[in-house]
Amino acid sequence: MALAHGAAERLAVIEYALKRIHPDGVEAALGKADRYRELNQPAEAESICRDVLAVVPEDQLALRMLGLALTDQFGPATAERFAEAQQVFGRLRDAYERAFYAGLAYERQAKAQLAAQLPLRSIRPLFDQALARYAEAEKLRPAGNDDANLRWNSCVRALHGAAGAARHEGEARVDWETDFVPHER
Repeated sequence: MALAHGAAERLAVIEYALKRIHPDGVEAALGKADRYRELNQPAEAESICRDVLAVVPEDQLALRMLGLALTDQFGPATAERFAEAQQVFGRLRDAYERAFYAGLAYERQAKAQLAAQLPLRSIRPLFDQALARYAEAEKLRPAGNDDANLRWNSCVRALHGAAGAARHEGEARVDWETDFVPHER
């Protein structure tokens, strides 16, 4: 009987429908989404951006913020979110922004996998893609905008740090108390 009750509860939840926001409320909604990202509540920001995009499907700020909210949720097994972030950033009209934010998605996915301690050899292609997108963005950047170079440097430092950590893991550990044997003369 409990199974039937659980199924009935699921059906009751399905009956609820999403409500549309008013077009006049888009700007305030995007302000709230930005605030939720600042508060490290990306799922809330994502929800608001989806509400905005339901009213204004090509709103560029909503697309950027949705893509960022998705990347804020990256973890070691987030291929679906990564693919969606790439698709969202691909809808940006500005070529510089498309390249820059595509790079950011690759970088954040790589760093999420790095934090999960996946092997560098499996993460390196993500960094390579991020760096390629940042190089493209650098060519397209507005005057005085060094964001692509700042992100490039962050990726390079992460790669250097990961390579150094991997190198140290492969080194033999020396325990001087038990491993050191003095030579007899």
